[in-house]
Amino acid sequence: MSSHVKLSRVCLRPAGSRGIRQLTHQPRRSHHDFNHFVRTEASDATATAPPTGSDTRISFKLAVKDNIATQDLPTTCSSAILSSYRSPYEATIVRQLRERGARIVGKTNMDEFGMGSHSLNSIHGPVLNPLSPVATSAGGSSGGSAVAVQTGEADVALGTDTGGSIRLPAAYCGVVGYKPSYGMLSRFGVVPYANSLDTVGLLAKDVGVIEDLVFGTGLDGEHDARDPTSLSQSFRRKRQSQGTDRRSRLRVGIPLEYNIEELDPKIRAAWSDAADRLQRSGIDVVPVSLPSTKHALSAYYVIAPAEASSNLAKYDGVRYGTRGDESDGAGEVLYSKTRGLGLGDEVRRRILLGSYSLSSEAMDNYFVRAQRVRRLVQRDFDRVFRLANPLYDERQFDLSDMGDGVELQDKLGPSQVDFLLCPTAPTFAPRIDEIERQTPVQVYMNDVFTVPASLAGLPAISIPTRVDAPDAEADASRRVAGLQLIGQYWDDRRLLGIAKDLSRQLSA
Repeated sequence: MSSHVKLSRVCLRPAGSRGIRQLTHQPRRSHHDFNHFVRTEASDATATAPPTGSDTRISFKLAVKDNIATQDLPTTCSSAILSSYRSPYEATIVRQLRERGARIVGKTNMDEFGMGSHSLNSIHGPVLNPLSPVATSAGGSSGGSAVAVQTGEADVALGTDTGGSIRLPAAYCGVVGYKPSYGMLSRFGVVPYANSLDTVGLLAKDVGVIEDLVFGTGLDGEHDARDPTSLSQSFRRKRQSQGTDRRSRLRVGIPLEYNIEELDPKIRAAWSDAADRLQRSGIDVVPVSLPSTKHALSAYYVIAPAEASSNLAKYDGVRYGTRGDESDGAGEVLYSKTRGLGLGDEVRRRILLGSYSLSSEAMDNYFVRAQRVRRLVQRDFDRVFRLANPLYDERQFDLSDMGDGVELQDKLGPSQVDFLLCPTAPTFAPRIDEIERQTPVQVYMNDVFTVPASLAGLPAISIPTRVDAPDAEADASRRVAGLQLIGQYWDDRRLLGIAKDLSRQLSA
């Protein structure tokens, strides 16, 4: 069909490490140096003042991740199979932010279909970290959005977070990354990766900017009937009317299972320093146990690929997707060639993994068990949080498996907390040549601290903190790390409040 762009005309693979090194050695003057935009609006990308007649109090520059539909710019998901796709409609979240003064400056680069932790799996090439003079990961999959905020080309950026895809880039690039409670912000117009995990979120340099945008403009109270996962208007009104009980002193938990051997000592020290600062500010800090955390990453990499294998089945060159050359045959010949050429290695790997875990021979041993682990992870969080999960009518949990070796004041009462504090990532942003030597399983380890909150649908935010770097030659990417705060479901307002306070202390 003449309307289909042939895949052989499209660059199907990102640049190799040699090309990346050559790129980073060039003088840096524009967004092309970091490859974080796949398309920009020339009139907006370099503008410092809002358009004539706009309200300067609310006008802001917005970057949009390339898997979120926009009518005036392509939506390619950084994939060859969608290289020519333009959406006939706009995502709800884009429309909502436009109504609040957003001026879109461009679409940001990402891992193909959101599958990756370093924004390297893109038809447009890798995203580079602006904090480092050498080729360094910007995190993924929303790496382009994080870089757009760090460079100042966007005041706010839209991203999606399935297992840490907003928080990890925020940590690596030294910005704030917020994943709201699942179902708060509409997913209508977002190209799905894993429906039960995908969450639209925001990145900015300051927590207050996100807080004002979400709660100051009533964004949190808007239900979208076109998104079946959007929480109902009655639920939102009920939660807003209940308010928050502020009579008790805030209590922050330190999850012991997050203190893993692979955690960089400098990041561990920054974590400890943040806990000390909270204590000095009058907040109780206590240890808690989340015993199912050690199984969360394995469960995630069964559930997410399984859902992806279903979601991506429609990209076959007939209903959706760019068709390959000489693929005018019928049936499996057309589909296999189109998908083989149009999908990258990581996407194909996850589709195969997901298809196998849903097969009759593996369903019980993998997918069903992963769903059970997910429920255990959710129970662990609900057990340690002081607030009840508003999605449940009762809290009836067996606390007997809460680690007998963990010295807690009282497993039923005083040890329950309002928030959890932990690192966002176990290491600093890795060099790209280091990533290329890693196996896929080693790369997946970057998500070990972000996946649990995603499995439970909880709100989480990554805030940057400075790290002591004795090495005078260490670049900026080695002097910043991300700390993650996790809250109970729909406790987003209080979460952003404590994140703002902690961020001020860390930057003081």
